Amino acid sequence: MVLDVGAEMLRSLGYHTITAANGKEAIEIFHANSQSIRLIILDMIMPQMSGGEVFDALKSHSPDVRVLLSSGYSIEGQAGEILQRGCAGFIQKPFNIHQMSQEIRKVLDAVC
Repeated sequence: MVLDVGAEMLRSLGYHTITAANGKEAIEIFHANSQSIRLIILDMIMPQMSGGEVFDALKSHSPDVRVLLSSGYSIEGQAGEILQRGCAGFIQKPFNIHQMSQEIRKVLDAVC
């Protein structure tokens, strides 16, 4: 349900979305579509793989991938570690559509 609501928020902002039910599927989708994906919104907690594991796999495939990390936990701890490894941004749950829009824009507009 959270995945569906997030995708709908993104579509209402004018973004094309591809969703993945778990970390393994996210990696497979990215490998097949990496040339057309400009941003990944990655949750810290997912089925099959942690957000950190997925982030590392994405970065090893494409070092320039832009990832916005999303979590209900604070930026301290594991989220902070992922940001230090090159994650482009962080958004704390719960968030609204305005906050999501702002964070996405920051990540997309950042110079790599």
